[in-house]
Amino acid sequence: MKARRLGAAVAVELRKAAASRVPLATAALVTLGTAALVTSLSLAADAGNQQVLAQLGDLAGAHGWARTTGVAAQIVSAGGALALGIVLSWLVGREFADRTVGALFALPVPRASTALAKLVVHAAFTVGLAVATPAALAVVGLAIGDGVPDAGAWQDLGRLAALILLTGAVVVPAGWVATLGRGLLSGVAATIGIVVVAQVAVVAGTGAWFPFAAPALWAMGMTTAVAPLGVTLAVAAVFAALTMRSWRRLQLDR
Repeated sequence: MKARRLGAAVAVELRKAAASRVPLATAALVTLGTAALVTSLSLAADAGNQQVLAQLGDLAGAHGWARTTGVAAQIVSAGGALALGIVLSWLVGREFADRTVGALFALPVPRASTALAKLVVHAAFTVGLAVATPAALAVVGLAIGDGVPDAGAWQDLGRLAALILLTGAVVVPAGWVATLGRGLLSGVAATIGIVVVAQVAVVAGTGAWFPFAAPALWAMGMTTAVAPLGVTLAVAAVFAALTMRSWRRLQLDR
C-alpha cells in the first residue's frame, strides 16, 4: 500500500514537472548553454584570445578533449548547481507559492511520501541532465575538431556525468530550506549560498573534504580522493530525511 501510494505521488509530481516550463527550460539552458560556452571558449582559445586564455587558467595549455571536458566541468560545477537547485526549489516550493499546499492535507498520500516523490523527480531530472549534457558535449567536441573520443575522453565525459549526479545531491538542502521557508525563493537563496560557500572553501584550501565542493574538485582533477564524495552523499541523505520530516509535520496555520 505504501509503495502504491508513493508510486502515485511520483506519477503526479512527474506530470506536474512535465506540464511546467521550468524543468524543460532549465534543462535546455544547462545542456545547450554549456555546449555553446564550451564552443565559444574553445574557438577563442584556438584563435589566441589572451583574455580567454587567462580565464581558462590551467586549461589554457590543454587541447582537444582535455580542454573541452575541463571547461565543461568548470561551467557545470557552478551553473549546474544553480540550475538543479532552482528546479528542486520549484518542485518543493510550488504549492506554497501557488497557495495550493492546503489541498495536500486532503489527499490519502502521506505528506512525507509527497516530499519523497518530489525528491525522486529531482533525482530523475538530474539523471536526465547527466545523460544529455555529456551527449551534447560529445557533439561539440566533434564539431570543433577534437576528433573521435578516445578512452581518456570517454572517461572525462563519464566524470562529467558523475559530477552532474553528485551536484544533484549537493543541492538537496535547498529542498529542506524551501520547505522551512514555505516557498521556492528561500530554496533558491539556499542554492546560491551553497555555491558561494563552496567557492570560499575552495579558495581557502579546505574544499577537498567540504561536501558541497568535493564533487567539483574531483571532477576537475584537483583531487583523486573519492571518500569525500561519500560524505557528499551522506549529507544529501540527511537533508532528504529532514525534508521528509518537515513535510510530515507541516501545519496549515504555520
